[in-house]
This record gives sequence, C-alpha cells and structure tokens, in this order.
Amino acid sequence: MTASMISSSAVDLASFIAGEWREGTGHDIVSENPARPSETVARGRAASVADVDTAVAAARRAGRDWSAMPAHERGAVLRRASRLVADRAEEWGAELAREEGKTLPEGIGEVRRAAQILDYYGADADRESGSLYSSPRRGERIMVTRRPLGTVALITPFNFPIAIPAWKIAPALAYGNTVVWKPAHPVPLLAMRLAQALDEAGLPAGVLSLVLGEGEIGQALVEHAGIDGVSFTGSTRVGRAIATSCAGRGVPVQAELGGKNAAVVLADADLELATGQILAGAFNSSGQKCTATSRLVVVDAVADDLLALLTARADELVVGDPLAEGTRLGPVVSGYARGAIASGVDTALAEGARVLTSRPLIDDADGDGHFVRPAILEVQGADDFLWREELFGPVLAAHRVGSADEAFDLADAGPFGLSAAVFTTDLGTALESIDRLDVGMLHVNSETAGADPHVPFGGSKGSAFGPREQGQAARDFYTSTTTVYLRGTA
Repeated sequence: MTASMISSSAVDLASFIAGEWREGTGHDIVSENPARPSETVARGRAASVADVDTAVAAARRAGRDWSAMPAHERGAVLRRASRLVADRAEEWGAELAREEGKTLPEGIGEVRRAAQILDYYGADADRESGSLYSSPRRGERIMVTRRPLGTVALITPFNFPIAIPAWKIAPALAYGNTVVWKPAHPVPLLAMRLAQALDEAGLPAGVLSLVLGEGEIGQALVEHAGIDGVSFTGSTRVGRAIATSCAGRGVPVQAELGGKNAAVVLADADLELATGQILAGAFNSSGQKCTATSRLVVVDAVADDLLALLTARADELVVGDPLAEGTRLGPVVSGYARGAIASGVDTALAEGARVLTSRPLIDDADGDGHFVRPAILEVQGADDFLWREELFGPVLAAHRVGSADEAFDLADAGPFGLSAAVFTTDLGTALESIDRLDVGMLHVNSETAGADPHVPFGGSKGSAFGPREQGQAARDFYTSTTTVYLRGTA
C-alpha cells in the first residue's frame, strides 16, 4: 500500500450505544491528520452525559445473559472479531497513521497486534478457570471460582488507539463483564473500527458501548453509580484522581500511568546492539509510548563511543509523512504536544543540558505538521528536569556514570517504575539487575518498549495502580473470587 492509494476523505463518526450506531447528542468533534492539520480524517458529534447513562443502563441489562453465556461462546465472538480486524489490518493501519501519526508499518502492525490480543482471549475458555483445595474436614472439597466484576468503564489513550483498547476490552468480555468505553478524543476513528468489528462478530446488544467525547464524558463514566470497575491508561495525574474518586465509593481501579524508562549500558555491552535497540525504544512512534526509552545511563568507559553512534544515527532518521515509504518518525499527535516537548527541551537547556544531535528540534521547513525531530541531550544530574519529567516525545536524556553500581542507582531513581533495559554480556550482572531495578518490566539486551499479550504488563511505584494488565494477570482485575466449601448431605 502506498500513500497515493490511501483515501483522504473524512469518515462520519458515531457512538455505539445499546447495540445501535448513533450520532452523539454532544458537541461537534473533528479528528485531524497531525501530519497535515488542515486535513480532516473523521468528524461527527460527541456523546453526552445522557448517552453515558443510556450506555451504562444497557450494559447492566445485558450483563446477566452475557456472564451466563458459556465462556467458549464468548470466546467465539472474540475470535470472529480477531479475524475481522486482521483482514482489515492494511486499511485500518493506514487510517491509524492518518489519525494518530504513526508510520504506516507501525499502524498496520498495531492493528495486527489488536487481532492477536482478541484471539488470545478468545481462547481463554481452554485455560484453567479456578482452583481446588483440600479440606481439613472429611467429605468436603474447597473450590475457588471466579465471577465477573460487572459493568466496567474503560478509558484509553491516543498513542495506541486500537491495541490498548483491545487489551482491556478482550479480557473484560472474555471473563463475562460488560463494557462502556471512552477512547481518547484525538483518535475516535480507530475506536469506531474496533467496535465495528466486535459488533459484526455478533456481540449482543449492550455488552459493549462506545461513547466518544472528551474529559466530561470520562468523568461522567468514572463517577457513574452503575460502574463496578474502571480501567484507565494515561497520565499519572489523571489516574490518581480517578483512583481517589473511586476509592470513596469502593470501586476498584486498574491504572497504567507514566513512565521515565531508563536504558543502562554497561562497559561490556555490545554497543551495536545497544545502539539499535535504544534508537528503537526512544524514537519509534515518535517517542509517544509509556514504555519509550527516555533516559540513558552509560558508564564512562563506553560513553563516548555509544553517544557518537547514537547521535549519528539519530540525525539520519527520516521525519515526515507517516504514510510515505522510508519515514521513520511521523508527527506527534497535536500542536499542543509539540509545544510541550519544545518547552521541556528549553527548560533542560536552561539547566545546562547539552544537545548532542545536530538537527533543530522543530523546523519550519517540515510544513505545518506537528513534527518533532529526534533529540539526544546530555544532562548534568538526577535532579534535572529532563531526567525527571516525562515529555512523551522523541527526546532522550543521557547521563554518564562511573560504575555499574552507580548506573543501577541512577536508573532506579525517580517516581516511575514502568520499564527498563540493561545492556550487558555478563549473566551475573543481568541477574543482579532484576533485584536492583524496581520496574514492572525489565529487558536485558533489548529496548524498553514492547509487550506480549500472554504475559503481565504494568509498572511499579508511580507508574501503575491496581492489578497488572494482559495475560492471565488480567483476570485479577476483571474477576472476583468466591471460595466454595462443597460437601454432600450424606
């Protein structure tokens, strides 16, 4: 597929409520192409608070029949949806690139990942679903069974507009919950596509509702009396506010929040391998990943060589139209995001950071798109703004240290603990890093970004709240347990 083959016409948006596609009753919404902001990707009307009420009521009505449906039947719906998503990966991947700014290969890959996630949870009925324990009493068995949480609110971010929704929706549905979902307002089209696939796959009316809109819709959903749980991915500030609001009502929350992920490069590292992996971790998706590599800790013995390799290759990365062949970085999602990244870099420079890359961060020659060129800056200390704050863009902060021990301490400093990478050829050092780094995910000799649907995803410290996502860990949030003491009457 080439850029010339991709339609530039705007798509009409609709919310999906109680099994029907409906024009919202709220304000107008427009999805713009961040590479060409004058180009409209999709348009429609947002949902209203009344639409949220309708969606939640429909979900609660549908809940009993959906949870009572055999798990294999629920899974069959997810697997049909998986095939529909996979069949449309190129088309929807191109729409994703236009709407969010990822390159076309990344967009297609994300749609395929969503299909993989749906397929994984579609097979969940074939996995263990409870536990059996011995009883200290004769004639009795103790079972632990699981039941769905109920009606859950899902609030998803812009940066993975179909994959992150899939990894929340799929386990929620597989375990018998009903869902009301609000996607991030810049990416309504890909949300609508995923809901279309689930609808076409035969999901019963009311089991999933999609409500398009901005913050007031999310707030109405989080505070709704009919919601039994909330899963959120986004900023630490908003996630903690949601957790605080829900705690007062006893509503469980699962939240994946910010990250300031470090790559640690030790003296014995394979520098060619480390360079490629760090570049991918820092600059793929224009750095707009919670797991992106935004900090580099490198020991003095190899710092000059590594930084020379990184800066030379970062300067060669092609920034431009995400639909064009050869583009490595598309735009960031909005003008606001671009401005915030530029402001953060200015703050770092004022504190004494040194720019290593040669190209300007923002260049008017790139046109009116929200483009940010990859930047590597060397910072002075762990208290520097750029070392502490998440910019969510293609900016990498580098810091030199004298030893592996110092490197681990510096990488572990700060309020976040989502992901980290360690580059070493020494097995003992790799094993030590597991104990030294307080993160939810640790990569040894690979980039900090990346997730697989069959293993837990989530962070520690300020990067997460509540149970992990994905894999069998997801059921710890989407289900509750009942301990059953079972004995006959004889």
